Amino acid sequence: MLGYLFVCFLFFISLVLLHITKKRISQQGSKLPPGSMGWPYVGETLQLYSQDPNVFFASKQKRYGEIFKTNILGCPCVMLASPAAARFVLSTQAHLFKPTYPKSKEKLIGPSALFYQQGEYHTRLRKLVQGAFMPEAIRKLVPDVEAAAISSSESWAGGHIVNTYNEMKKFSFDVAILAIFGHLDNCYKGELKKNYCIIDKGYNSFPTRLPGTRYRKAVLARERLSQILVEIMCQRKERKVVEKDLLGSLMNSQDEKGRILTDEQIADNIIGVVFAAQDTTASALAWLFKYLHEDKKLLEAVKAEQKAIFQANNQGSRPLTWAQCRNMTLTKRVISETLRMASIISFTFREAVTDVEYKGYVIPKGWKVMPLFRNIHHNPELFPDPQKFNPSRFKVAPKPNTFLPFGNGVHSCPGNELAKLEMLILVHHLVTKFRWEVERSQNGVQYCPFPVPHNGLPARFWKE
Repeated sequence: MLGYLFVCFLFFISLVLLHITKKRISQQGSKLPPGSMGWPYVGETLQLYSQDPNVFFASKQKRYGEIFKTNILGCPCVMLASPAAARFVLSTQAHLFKPTYPKSKEKLIGPSALFYQQGEYHTRLRKLVQGAFMPEAIRKLVPDVEAAAISSSESWAGGHIVNTYNEMKKFSFDVAILAIFGHLDNCYKGELKKNYCIIDKGYNSFPTRLPGTRYRKAVLARERLSQILVEIMCQRKERKVVEKDLLGSLMNSQDEKGRILTDEQIADNIIGVVFAAQDTTASALAWLFKYLHEDKKLLEAVKAEQKAIFQANNQGSRPLTWAQCRNMTLTKRVISETLRMASIISFTFREAVTDVEYKGYVIPKGWKVMPLFRNIHHNPELFPDPQKFNPSRFKVAPKPNTFLPFGNGVHSCPGNELAKLEMLILVHHLVTKFRWEVERSQNGVQYCPFPVPHNGLPARFWKE
């Protein structure tokens, strides 16, 4: 009997939500973009998550065009798949849209983190973070990033199977720690890594506070991370030494009224940078080595470029220089094509802060807006034969707003130069000193939450 009443209750709620949705749509009339809102509340969530998300987006674009509506996780959304639309939302009219993330995820990173913000606070933070990752700043990191690349790659050698994606995550984490803290005590580094891994595992889990669940463990690990970071900050304050890394920039920042950032604001932004730096770069590296493994001719060309640098450095006995990293022309094109092909960030979320008119359609206030980067990157009119891995397409710079691996506008990734630097350095050491074989056919894609090769690309590495 109770089960029957519960089903009736759900049916009633569905009818109410359907009525509200239809009323809202009828008020907007024909001005809403074309598309389907799916079932009440759940919308088209099941269709999205029961298949490759890119198939879902591509089929929608094919049916409705470059702007269409849908409903995901109870949120009405407008999806945009053209360079002009991405520019409109992320750059020229960015003030009409705000970043939006689920509260459960915001809690794990920290509500004061850069990518949740807008306005004056965002501008201040962005200058600080971007300043720490400008070419003038990261060029000093080349020796340390190279040391991390050598240490990581040496641990893979011997022919045992490694999960390439997981190993790239470890490497990217180490580089992020270098950029944030400089040379951090191993004890602190170990504690940061241990607790961040718990957050990483719980980030995409169901947000429940029940004891023993992944999300609950992640919340507790986030609290411990804050405590560790406050302890590191206290030690720096006691030493009274102004460090030039990201943590130093955040700790010594003052606004025009002389206000400093709180320890909580600094901790949120440190964890936010680690989150942004680790998984995306690791995913890109895993795809890069998969594509190189599948194209032996391209691999040999990259090897030739890197061997020339290796020999110029007395068979690798001298360290890489910033100038050498900047002149890895073919390798840079391979990285760009990897970022286009894999489209690690397939889309981004924004929310309309007012009713917005675009191309004759209205995007209602409160609706989510999603520029679809992958659809743009795989548009044959912009990138001919888009499913083919072809680095030569980057001999000519892409047209504006067609290549967006790091986003665009005021919320684009401030750490993109560091990400490219660590990829260049790791490629140099792997192709000049190692060979690798991918275990069996790994043609599938997994989402963790970013797209990664099937099973993390299990592979064997041998030193040459």
